[in-house]
Amino acid sequence: MGFTIGGSRVREIRPGSRRRGRTTEVTAVAEYTGLWGWDVVPGARASAGHCSCGDAGCEAPGAHPLDFAPELPAGSTLDDAAKAWAQVPGAAVLLPVGRTFDVLDVALAAGRRALVRLERMGLPLGPVCATPAGRAQFFVAPGAASELPELLYRMGWDDADLDLHCLGPGAHITAPPSDHAGLGPVHWLRPPSLDTTATPPQARLLLGTLAYICHRSAV
Repeated sequence: MGFTIGGSRVREIRPGSRRRGRTTEVTAVAEYTGLWGWDVVPGARASAGHCSCGDAGCEAPGAHPLDFAPELPAGSTLDDAAKAWAQVPGAAVLLPVGRTFDVLDVALAAGRRALVRLERMGLPLGPVCATPAGRAQFFVAPGAASELPELLYRMGWDDADLDLHCLGPGAHITAPPSDHAGLGPVHWLRPPSLDTTATPPQARLLLGTLAYICHRSAV
């Protein structure tokens, strides 16, 4: 069985699982652009603290876009992805934030506990990924980054010292299955699905639970 991405037939796979044939990154890029409707940017990789961008003073080794590599827009095909990655073999897969989603970023342990509670509550959820840097990243509707201070104020969490951040326009996240900053691969805690990816939840629906668990984790 399989599905079609922009006219190219692809074997049916689970997001984040091991892929054969074309490189793992190429297949993932085609999923992200063709199935989930996300733009994708080729990113730098890091090894032994050195960034593939070639800048000896790079401030974010293996965790930033490659300036010279063009972005692949949503709707790009498997062949488009293969051609793009042939120009930058080994590039990481990065997703621009602030377009179809923003990201609520919390400590991984708190994120795991919050995810279990949110699922038990039956709240709508989008994709959630875990980074090797120990962070959980919840995809929410765009606009959350600008709304976060007001939302925290209205919920009474504005004066709390929370390890909770929101990434918005201009930010990029490393997407599974790519390596992040030389620390290891990113993986899905909750993979994308057709019924949630196009319309990620409003941040306010998750924020109360995330803030509470972040606060409890810090006590």
